[in-house]
Amino acid sequence: MHKRVLVRAFGICTAFAIGAAGAAANAQQAASMPGMHMNMAGSSADSSPATQAYQEADQKMMQHMSAPPYTGDADKDFVTHMLPHHQGAVDMAEVELKYGKDPQMKKLASNIVKAQKEEIAVMKRWLAKHEGK
Repeated sequence: MHKRVLVRAFGICTAFAIGAAGAAANAQQAASMPGMHMNMAGSSADSSPATQAYQEADQKMMQHMSAPPYTGDADKDFVTHMLPHHQGAVDMAEVELKYGKDPQMKKLASNIVKAQKEEIAVMKRWLAKHEGK
């Protein structure tokens, strides 16, 4: 019984890893071919201004999240990697505010901008206070 569960879990993990690797390859291929935006399934993505703005926000966030080196200081690493994540949320919410039509989603986006900017300010103050420590 336990062996079957382990084999099934291994199969699920393997399938996930293969899918993630394929998605990463698609993203890498799209990044290496300017002007060619691919969605996770590998087909050409919608080229609307909103889609392009979301893609730019995603790419910017991912680049900035991977830029800071890890220091071994859990607090500093948390803050330096969360800052671009929160900024990415602000950037995406601003795309919704610009292109979105649904009042509920626009209100959510507005709330996200407000909350994330407040949290960004807290993190920046913390970093300034702990600079060089």
